[in-house]
Amino acid sequence: MLEVLKNTTYRHLFLAQVIALVGTGLITIALALQAYDIAKGQAAEVLGIALAIKMIAYIGVAPIASAFAERLPRKKVLVTLDIIRACTALCLPFVTQIWQIYVLIFILQSASAAFTPTFQAMIPDVLPEEKEYTNALSLSRLAYDLENIISPMLAAFLLTYISYHNLFLGTVIGFIGSALFVVSAKLPRAKVPEFKGVYYRIKQGSKIYLNTPRLKALLALNLAIASASALVIVNTVVLVQSTFKLTEHATTLAFGLFGLGSMLSAFILPQIIDKFADRKVMLAGTAILVIGLFMGYFIGNFNNLLVLWFILGIGYSVAQTPTGRLIRKSADSENRTALFAAQFAFSHACWLITYPLVGWLSTNFGTLFTFIPMAIIAVLAFIAASLLWSARDDEVKEHHHADLPPDHAHLLEHNKDGKHEHEFMVDHYHQHWPK
Repeated sequence: MLEVLKNTTYRHLFLAQVIALVGTGLITIALALQAYDIAKGQAAEVLGIALAIKMIAYIGVAPIASAFAERLPRKKVLVTLDIIRACTALCLPFVTQIWQIYVLIFILQSASAAFTPTFQAMIPDVLPEEKEYTNALSLSRLAYDLENIISPMLAAFLLTYISYHNLFLGTVIGFIGSALFVVSAKLPRAKVPEFKGVYYRIKQGSKIYLNTPRLKALLALNLAIASASALVIVNTVVLVQSTFKLTEHATTLAFGLFGLGSMLSAFILPQIIDKFADRKVMLAGTAILVIGLFMGYFIGNFNNLLVLWFILGIGYSVAQTPTGRLIRKSADSENRTALFAAQFAFSHACWLITYPLVGWLSTNFGTLFTFIPMAIIAVLAFIAASLLWSARDDEVKEHHHADLPPDHAHLLEHNKDGKHEHEFMVDHYHQHWPK
């Protein structure tokens, strides 16, 4: 898995990702503690709304940004967005009102919404070989998981000496470091598609997504993943500090156990994906999330919470990591940025539902009760994904083109042994999935 780091460009991009993620992890913990400090009994609801605003920014900004970003110099786009995120994070320590959190979170996450799809769509161009790209996905997942471990550990250490307000400064440093590594990377030139307008690019990404069976199943899996992760992010601080009457350090430990489970899964996933189909792996991860959510209703102490968070971390990583492989095999390089933006928007639309729902349920019905409705949502999503995604998900499919003349270049290129078959993906010539 680590062999992909021999690629200098990817190594610089990976380091940029890791440093930014550590900063992002600090801001997640600091924001949870800040919401608890300002809102007290309403902390879960406030944090749920703040994270819902984050999702609104992602859903609204990502598709629009991707339409422009693919035509602009990648390096300048990424560096500019890092600078915007750093400047916004610098303002968060001075927040004294709930509405100020909401405004700054929207600005910060709008920049992230533009950054992430651009960054993700660039990696297949840096690592065009399937095996290298698979390893890069696992390494990227590992980076996210290290954020969940290193950031809480770093936060626990820093909170011994400073207030949580100063954790926001770690985020600023992370975004600046990310910008510096992006500057040092030699980014490949992507094929610039003809500009057909923002609406067309949004429509194209959504059309590919909603006409590809494996991606429709992915949308359902996104909802299951969001149900579990939203509960962890929103309710950890409430469970630890209100239900179990423990300290901020215990909160960071709980976040760390979730990340540890996810990280260990990321280490072994490349070997698992080589032996099993993506469908089996992702459904297995989702099943772990479902079981863990039902178990959550019965946790009675902090130690049980740590075990449960570790289990949910495993399920989260197993269900989430192969996502990039599905996106890559479902679009060519010209449409990949639009499709990554669509996945970014659709997956965060699921969090837009689950974040405020968890906050509302926790505030009005109790943190333990919240596990049951989120588990039910995850079960329904699991069933939908199983039905939408056929066990026989062949990439090469035989199909016909009644709308093309017999001498069309596309037909001449792919007609073999009297059959027209090739690696199938929804595009200009293939508007619908063959039955």
